[in-house]
Amino acid sequence: MTDNHPDDLPADVTALIDQTAHEETADFPVERGYIWTSCASVENGNPLYWDDTVAAEVTGGPIAPPSMLSTWFRPHHWSPGRDEPKLPLQIHFDLKKRLNLPEAIIAEFTTVFHEPVRPGDILTTCQRLRSVSPVKTTKLGRGRFWTIDVEYRNVRGELCGVESYTGFGYNREADRDGDRTDDREGQSA
Repeated sequence: MTDNHPDDLPADVTALIDQTAHEETADFPVERGYIWTSCASVENGNPLYWDDTVAAEVTGGPIAPPSMLSTWFRPHHWSPGRDEPKLPLQIHFDLKKRLNLPEAIIAEFTTVFHEPVRPGDILTTCQRLRSVSPVKTTKLGRGRFWTIDVEYRNVRGELCGVESYTGFGYNREADRDGDRTDDREGQSA
């Protein structure tokens, strides 16, 4: 089998690969106040985000900085009527639990941008598990790598961007005395 479907992977996890999961609609619309606050916080003076005339000429109207893509989907810790807090990248936490890998890191992250996000858009998102590796041993411990794509679409159904995360879920290895090893020891990834 390929690395996308290792032989020792539980069948219910294998069934998740390349399937849409955790489809959601953002809790709030894209809003210029957030855009201006974000730009001000990093002293981003690009007139594309501040000047409506420039935005109209260059992008057909105001847009949000592409780097803010996930901002519109970061869940508020609390919201009226919600009993449980929302977690970003839920499938990552699902895998940790299902594969009994209590520790995890994000080892790699990339974003591919498509259509610009505009004020007033209410984004939708979904997550896709792309692959899960066979069990590997790294300096952190023994576990699996997985790749998850998060797709963002605007109110017109256009793809705005795809974030790809490579996570590593693991159990820390015990040393000869039964204590946990230091994260700096062991084999490299």
